[in-house]
Amino acid sequence: MSSCVIPDCREAADPGAPLPLCTRHLLAAHDWVVRDVGVTDTLPSPCVACGSRVGVKYPSGWICATCEWKVGELPDSSAIVPFVEVVYYIRWRDRIKIGTTANPRMRLAALPHDEVLAFERGGRWLEQRRHLQFAEHRMPGSEWFHVHDALIEHVASVGAGIENPWARYALWVSREVGLRE
Repeated sequence: MSSCVIPDCREAADPGAPLPLCTRHLLAAHDWVVRDVGVTDTLPSPCVACGSRVGVKYPSGWICATCEWKVGELPDSSAIVPFVEVVYYIRWRDRIKIGTTANPRMRLAALPHDEVLAFERGGRWLEQRRHLQFAEHRMPGSEWFHVHDALIEHVASVGAGIENPWARYALWVSREVGLRE
């Protein structure tokens, strides 16, 4: 085992490190680098501007990794993401959830899921309509449904031509912002 290359350091170099440094000096180098590039982590609370849960922490504070809003600053009303309600379809294991939200990033961050299947523009009324439409496959007392052909076909038609459901949601939000101006 090699020793740390820092003069007067007698500690062993970490065997997995890209440079022959001991753990103490690797941590010091890390702290030096992150003061400029930051550390990506979960925000202390959802971003007030876009609802994202991912941020970058700098010595001076947090910024949202999605929209770069500085955590703690209040956005002016024109900067707040417009209210766009969606019905979302997510898959978790062998079931599909049909739910609604005006803040899908925050809502879906709180739900177990393997995949976001689609977004459909609409609110509670549309969600309830979909629950009735697929009621025979609904898991009792929940918004989760067993996977079946009719539901798969519906989700496919809602997401037709869209590879990434988030891109469709971003388009709807962008249109709402454009209508404000």
